[in-house]
Amino acid sequence: MNKIKKRIGITILSIFILGSVAFKSDFFEIAKQLEIYSELFKQLDMYYIDEISPAELNEIAMKSMLKSLDPYTVFYDEQGIEDVRIRRSGEYGGIGASIRFKDKKLVVREPYKDSPAAKAGLKAGDEILQIDDILIENFEGNEVGRLLRGTPDTTIDLKILRQGKKLDITVSRSKIETNPVPFYSMVDPEVGYISFVKFNKKATKEVKKAFNDLKSQGMTKLILDIRSNPGGLLKEAVSITNLFVPKDKVVVTTKSKVKKWSKTYKTTKEPIDLEIPIVVLINGHSASASEIVSGSLQDYDRAVVMGERSFGKGLVQRYRELAYGTQMKLTISKYYTPSGRCIQELDYTNRDKDGEVPKFSDGDVNVFKTTNGRKVFDGGGVLPDVEIEKPKTLKLTKKLYSSDAFFNFITNYYYTHETIASANSFTLDDTIYKALKTYLIAHNDDFEVSSEKKFNTAFELTEKEGYKDAVQSHYTIFREAIAKEKIQQLDVNKVEILEILTEEIAKRYYFKEGVYQQKLAFDPTIVQATELLYDVKKYAKLLK
Repeated sequence: MNKIKKRIGITILSIFILGSVAFKSDFFEIAKQLEIYSELFKQLDMYYIDEISPAELNEIAMKSMLKSLDPYTVFYDEQGIEDVRIRRSGEYGGIGASIRFKDKKLVVREPYKDSPAAKAGLKAGDEILQIDDILIENFEGNEVGRLLRGTPDTTIDLKILRQGKKLDITVSRSKIETNPVPFYSMVDPEVGYISFVKFNKKATKEVKKAFNDLKSQGMTKLILDIRSNPGGLLKEAVSITNLFVPKDKVVVTTKSKVKKWSKTYKTTKEPIDLEIPIVVLINGHSASASEIVSGSLQDYDRAVVMGERSFGKGLVQRYRELAYGTQMKLTISKYYTPSGRCIQELDYTNRDKDGEVPKFSDGDVNVFKTTNGRKVFDGGGVLPDVEIEKPKTLKLTKKLYSSDAFFNFITNYYYTHETIASANSFTLDDTIYKALKTYLIAHNDDFEVSSEKKFNTAFELTEKEGYKDAVQSHYTIFREAIAKEKIQQLDVNKVEILEILTEEIAKRYYFKEGVYQQKLAFDPTIVQATELLYDVKKYAKLLK
């Protein structure tokens, strides 16, 4: 017996010593690297030939370091913290417009309905030349948009350029609230529809409010649209799931290196409805908290999930305060749905030698079971119960959507069409698609792809090296070939491009509300979801 006790004592002591050595080793390595970094910084400051900016250099170093981990672990300076606060609270003082600052130009992308910007007459496509006494062309840095924010009831004077004409506009700032539920409506006398785009602090309150309003209008079936919802607050995801799942049910479990951060989140309140049939719509841009809601409702067989496979973000972040009023958001854990699956797609820990991130879904995936025994899988996001197949969106098509050419084409359409049909009857056909392609050819510089930019750079070098004239004709032919092939490849996503074009044009005339009204009438996924809710046998079969 004494021998056994002695062995146990030696084992415990060995573990303690090894643990202490490991701790000291880790601490020493951190201290060593910090000392090297500090010395490097001092040497640069004292001896580098030109003046350096310690803050800028340090920011570059930190961003590079954190980028090597994952896209979600980031550093925020004082201004960045304010942006975070706005996203989480959904409130700020400003003019209520989406803007874009690029190449020293500040352009209004979208004035929000009933916002100070809209009331003052600002329109999408307006270029802001001056904010009070500040000329935009002389502004240094990328934070020019913050000049438009400020205390409610204060005014700012803007000089804008609209379709070649200069205008003066005064805008009075107000409190801007970002509603996580921008639209809800009855599809027909029985089916209700709620579009839900953010998980901020108001999310549960607004979803519940929309639900109760629709219920009072006669809703007996629900479509919950969380397509392109990037996520947000985890607790809001739990609370929204709780609206439709019984009290004391596990919604999500997080597992962290730090034990106290590993936690199981359960529903804490009585639900508002356990019986109403629900179809949850997701796509490849539904991420994080959106996947918690869709994944948990799927695991409990509480809703049919329809659409495309979700993004696959199974990581949880937490904000940590740093010195001098700065903060860091870092990945602290992975989360798991009630069935036990983690839907994380990208394996950031095991990058290959070229820095490429492998996908969990390309390897062996594990099978899990829902409450009713249906098979679900980990890795690669939430797989819908009903998949809506469509051609994969090309990188080229994504580039088109963010291009100046696409935006300017829509602006030109708006100023050459005084009116359009009502939002719920507005559609576009092949005629405008052909017009778009013609416009893109004529404005190729506003829709350049990487190969064109790199080819242009190579061609510019030929002038320095003395043989520009000899290759000029070949350069022209090659440029034209790329432009032609680029436009032809867009046809793969023709249906999707027409959908996005329709939405963006409708938004110019009827704001985002008009986009949803148009989608409610013509979106094939919403139409299919409505049909499924009326097919009681098929709906039940999918869940059992």
